Amino acid sequence: MQPENLAYALTQVVHNFGAAALIGGTVFWLWPTPRQEHARAFAWIILAAWCAQVASGILFGLTSLHYYGETPDLSAVAMVALVIKVCSAAAGFLLGARYLARGKDWGQGQVKQLFQAEAGLAALALTAAAFLRWFS
Repeated sequence: MQPENLAYALTQVVHNFGAAALIGGTVFWLWPTPRQEHARAFAWIILAAWCAQVASGILFGLTSLHYYGETPDLSAVAMVALVIKVCSAAAGFLLGARYLARGKDWGQGQVKQLFQAEAGLAALALTAAAFLRWFS
């Protein structure tokens, strides 16, 4: 077994579970009706999932740097996809952190909008991931 393949595979596991938690957590909270009483718990899950996405994304680059001495050579399409993923993760993290820090008094409508935004950002990041993967 090649150690770099194991490193990439384990990083991909973290990345995949993070993506599943983002989409699943937001959609589960929203559907069929918002679960207002569980909003903070789900916000923590989503914040942790964004952290997993960022950490594993960085780890992909560091793994390439460690084993090959350089980061992956990305096409223009892949680079745009990476920027979209990074911006989505940053925005999603900041939204979740803002809610957890200051959202105790938010109304149900505001919390619902937060989770809708988080779901949209997660879907955007996941879509960009496909382009990043196949145009690298």
